[in-house]
Amino acid sequence: MDASPFVYVVDDDISVRESVADLLATVGLEVRLFSSATEMLGVLLNIVNESAPLPQCIILDIRMPGIGGLEAQERLAKVQLYIPIVFMTAHGDIAMTVKAMKSGAHNFLSKPFRDQDLLDAVRSAMMHDRVRRENERGRRELHERYQSLTAHERKLLSMVTSGLMNKQIAAKMNLSEITIKVHRGQLMRKMKANTLVELVKMETRLPKSDF
Repeated sequence: MDASPFVYVVDDDISVRESVADLLATVGLEVRLFSSATEMLGVLLNIVNESAPLPQCIILDIRMPGIGGLEAQERLAKVQLYIPIVFMTAHGDIAMTVKAMKSGAHNFLSKPFRDQDLLDAVRSAMMHDRVRRENERGRRELHERYQSLTAHERKLLSMVTSGLMNKQIAAKMNLSEITIKVHRGQLMRKMKANTLVELVKMETRLPKSDF
C-alpha cells in the first residue's frame, strides 16, 4: 500500500468513537476520529485535492445529526472515492441494510457488536481496498504504456493481438517482414510484454476509450 494502513471512525457518540479506536489500536491500526460525516467529508475532499494518502477503511455510523451515513456514502461515490465502508448502527433495519450494501458498503454491523466481528470486518475491508488499489495502479501503468506508443505502433498492436502473422502484417502495412519484426520487438518492450499471450491480455484490459 501507499502508506501505513489507517482507518476513519465516524460517530457522533464520543464513547463509541473512543471504544472503537482503542480496539483498533490493539491490532496496530492508526485511527482518525470524526464526530460527524460533514467533518470527515471535508477532510477527504482536501486529501483528494492534495493527492495525499487515503484511509483504507471507513467505520461509519448510519444515523447521525446532519449528514447521515447513507448520504455520506452517496457523496463519496459522486466524487469517485471508493473507500470500503463498514456501517454500524443501533437502529438498523432490513431496508437500510439492503440500500447500504447495494450502494457498495463492505459490511453492516448492528450495535452492540462483538469486538472480533468489527476486527474481522475491518480486516476484510482493508484487504479489499489493497486489491483495488493494486488493480488501479496496474490499469494506470498499462494506460501510460499504451499512451507512449506511436500511431503506427498502436495499429501494429491491434494487428498482432488479432492473431496476424508478421508476413500478413507486412503486406497490410506495405513494409518488409524484417521491419515488422523490429517494430514488433519495440512494441513488446514499450508495453513490457514478454510473450504474445501477455500482450493479448494487456490489450483486452485497455479501456475502449484508448482506441
